[in-house]
Amino acid sequence: TFVYTSIKQFILKFTDLGLDPRILEGIDAMGYENATPVQQQVMVPILEGKDIIAAAQTGTGKTAAFLLPLLHRLLTSPHHAGDINAMIIVPTRELAIQIAESIEGLSYFTDVSSIAVYGGGDGNSFVTEKKALTSGVDIVVCTPGRMIAHLNMGYVKLKGLKYLVLDEADRMLDMGFSDDLSKIVTFLPAVRQNLLFSATMPAKMRVLAKKLLNNPIEINIAISKPPEQIVQKAFILYEAQKVPIIIDMLSSKKFSKVIVFCSKKLNVKQLTVKLKSAKLAVAEIHSDLDQKSREQYLQDFRNQKINILVATDVLSRGIDIDDIDLVINYDVPNDGEDYIHRIGRTARAATSGTAFTLVSENEQGKCAIIEQLLGEPIFKGTVPAEFGPTPAYNPKAVVKKGFNRRK
Repeated sequence: TFVYTSIKQFILKFTDLGLDPRILEGIDAMGYENATPVQQQVMVPILEGKDIIAAAQTGTGKTAAFLLPLLHRLLTSPHHAGDINAMIIVPTRELAIQIAESIEGLSYFTDVSSIAVYGGGDGNSFVTEKKALTSGVDIVVCTPGRMIAHLNMGYVKLKGLKYLVLDEADRMLDMGFSDDLSKIVTFLPAVRQNLLFSATMPAKMRVLAKKLLNNPIEINIAISKPPEQIVQKAFILYEAQKVPIIIDMLSSKKFSKVIVFCSKKLNVKQLTVKLKSAKLAVAEIHSDLDQKSREQYLQDFRNQKINILVATDVLSRGIDIDDIDLVINYDVPNDGEDYIHRIGRTARAATSGTAFTLVSENEQGKCAIIEQLLGEPIFKGTVPAEFGPTPAYNPKAVVKKGFNRRK
């Protein structure tokens, strides 16, 4: 039986979840403070050891939602270092690489080990994978076919596995991996925690869930839509064009209140310095500031002593400031949920507002995912000719080129 859960939305800090301090250190280094609605729904039952089946699209922030509690359980529960303790199965090597990179960032201050196992590499990568699968590794992120190739050789150490995650499970079924998934499961211990994520829930997904999951909690994850009165524009440009263009935007017209969002604290600090050099009234907000400084800058912003705040996503949730007429995404948000929350700082209380997103070549893939979640393209603004030529918007080609560079 499936148990449906829907949690009332409220501001929940990662520090309220009882996560291991080493994980909190990694979260803080990445500039996050509050859990997203997706993370609020998913993390608590995972931390409690329950199986879950979640309807969740790529880009809703679900990766961190299952990785954070998984890392916490690995750090706080007994397990054998010589075994594989967790397996995350995904449909493509691109997703395997992406999740492995997320693990690396979130676990930076821990001793958790991980490896991505996927096809398409050379013979050296297979040897590296074999060594890890033989000696033991905390987390394996793998594609089904590549894992089957290793399992058939008999050296994969799975007797101590405690956690199984299937991400984009419906896509794996559509790609014909049903038999591979069933075979992999026969190698796993019967007692384990199972987490299944799927964008859709067709009948065949229910069949798979009944085979794998034990009395699961069902969670429906959907991002909210931005208010219709927000005018959204994306500017496709090169990374080096961002600073001169943003200075031009903020200098050419006097806005009453502007928030500029960056994904990293370092970007916030560097951009603030450059905007101050351009004689703009600006302050910065990020988790390195003490509470007193943050409150003072926010008060100055409300009172219009300054009219520009440069901030990490710490400001996108839970801070109530009205009359913001412009939000600028200096960095494209990491997922659709963050995008909605950032641009939702404007057009509050039935007023109108504007949201600009600066999209560099390497960020085009992120922008495309956000557009997919929104269900429509974001209008592309024209970069003035004085700033020079700009790249074409072709996210599929850019993503493919980026993955080729990784080889």
